[in-house]
Amino acid sequence: MSIAYQYILLIIVGMAGIIWGLPAAHRLKSPYDIGAALAVLAGVIVTAMGVLLTFIPGFFR
Repeated sequence: MSIAYQYILLIIVGMAGIIWGLPAAHRLKSPYDIGAALAVLAGVIVTAMGVLLTFIPGFFR
């Protein structure tokens, strides 16, 4: 089993988006909370892609 270490940055960036966006979606006022919620969604997608590409390098081929 080979691990593709270059995709670990995707996991870190995705987790940062989730960690920032969850409290910000509840803390910010009305038009800005949508951006924070979208940051959480993007963070979940980027984290999932990072995990898949890290542990299964040819997943999207």
